[in-house]
Amino acid sequence: MKIRCVWEHNGNDSIVYASNFVGAYTRGETKETALQKMIREVGSYLEWKGEAVPGSLETVIVQEKASALTISDADSDVLFEEERKPLSRAEYEELKALALKSAQDFFDLYEAVPDKKKSCLPVRKTFYGQVPRTASEMYEHTKNVNDYYFGEIGVETDHEGTIVECRRRGFALLESQPDFLKNTVYPGSYDEEWSLRKVLRRFIWHDRIHAKAMYRMAVRTFGGDIPNVFHFY
Repeated sequence: MKIRCVWEHNGNDSIVYASNFVGAYTRGETKETALQKMIREVGSYLEWKGEAVPGSLETVIVQEKASALTISDADSDVLFEEERKPLSRAEYEELKALALKSAQDFFDLYEAVPDKKKSCLPVRKTFYGQVPRTASEMYEHTKNVNDYYFGEIGVETDHEGTIVECRRRGFALLESQPDFLKNTVYPGSYDEEWSLRKVLRRFIWHDRIHAKAMYRMAVRTFGGDIPNVFHFY
C-alpha cells in the first residue's frame, strides 16, 4: 500500500503528512529523515483506529510546499490539493467520527495523568510562545484551537467545556449551514487557505502532536503506567 505524502518544508526542516491517513504526520531535519519515520507512524495510526496494518507500506510524495514558517516547531499553512474537493455525507461522517474519537482519546489521556501541573520538561519557547510543559498546559492549548479552526471556515463557536464538548458543538454549528459539504476554500488568517477537509485533518494532526508530547512527558515524569491511548511507537 502506498502512503501518499505531502512534504512541507522550510530549508531542510520538514513535515511530511500522510494525505490518505488523515492526521498522520512525521517531522525531521530533512525530508529523508521524516520519510523514514512514516511507515511506523502509519502503523501506529492504524492501530489507534483499530485497523490492521498492511504487510507492505511505501511512501510516495504527491505534493510539495516550501514555507517561510517555523516548520521545526510544527508551524504549517499547507492546503492539500485533495482538500479542495467536495465531501460526500458518508466521507464527512467518517472523518468527523475520527476527529471526535481523537478528542475523546486526548481527553482520556489527559485524565490519566496523575498530576496535571507537574512536568519534568525544561522551559522552551516557540513561534506561538512558551511550549506547553504540563498536562494541563498541553490540554488547554490543544482545546483552545477549536474556535480558531472552525472560525477559519466561517463557523462562529468557542472552546468552552471539555475538548470533546466544544468540538462536538462546533460540528453541530457547521452542519446547520447550507451546502457545508461543498468544502468551500476560504482565505483565512495570515493569507492561509482553509477548507472543511483541512479543518478535519488539522484537528486530528494537532491532537496527535500534543498527545504524543503529553504521553512522553507523563511517562518520563510518572513512570510507565500511563495508557498509550494513541498507540505511539
